[in-house]
Amino acid sequence: MITTEDLATAFDEVAPSYDLMVALNPGYHAHLRSAADALVEWLPESKWAGSLRLIRLLDLGCGSGASTLAMQQAAAAAGLQSLIVGIDASVGMLRQARAKSWPAGVRFEVGQAEEIARSPEPLGLGDRVQGAFAAYLFRNVADRDAVLGGLFDLLADDGVLVVQEYSIEGSRRAQLVWTLACWLVIIPLGWLTSRRTRLYRYLWRSVLSFDSIQTFVDRLYRAGFVDVEVRTMPGWQRGILHTVRARKRSAAWRS
Repeated sequence: MITTEDLATAFDEVAPSYDLMVALNPGYHAHLRSAADALVEWLPESKWAGSLRLIRLLDLGCGSGASTLAMQQAAAAAGLQSLIVGIDASVGMLRQARAKSWPAGVRFEVGQAEEIARSPEPLGLGDRVQGAFAAYLFRNVADRDAVLGGLFDLLADDGVLVVQEYSIEGSRRAQLVWTLACWLVIIPLGWLTSRRTRLYRYLWRSVLSFDSIQTFVDRLYRAGFVDVEVRTMPGWQRGILHTVRARKRSAAWRS
């Protein structure tokens, strides 16, 4: 398995061309926005801070900021003011994110998902957040249960976690479609846009070895989450790309 440091380096290598690469993926940004909308629509209104309707959000594995933008736009469309912290292990990807124009309240920090599980304080996340988003992250996490447990602790009561991820375990059709898409489209486009293929070959392998959706849902329940919902994307990614939404029940319900 590729180490966290090697994976961060692989992302650094393609960072300058990454936005172009994902723009060539039909539906990429629309799928992120759909997942961000799913997070916002479950946010607990009673927990918003006064008349400002201010919410604190975490974008774990934010990359070059596409998921962060989706979150910010979804919150704004709902009439909410948001404080968003984007965290990623790749310095190169964060450089791309920080170079973009952002409203006040959006910031980016270097960090690993496992650090969130251990302690959020070094990353400036001492306060609870109302929502957490993790897009295309959990395949890259070795101790998924620990990270989910850390996110559960970080969320405020009635907070929401949304995970967007590829999962094809148990479906031979999905595995075939994924392999064909990678070797006929994604990996060649990676070469054309960056003259690198290491990250995209890893992408292919990591999806093949990732949890089934049911296994991941079971992890969420073990971590303490409730009301877990799963939906898949339309088109060729049906049964391949999934949005998983879960809630942290309030302390009153847990007691």
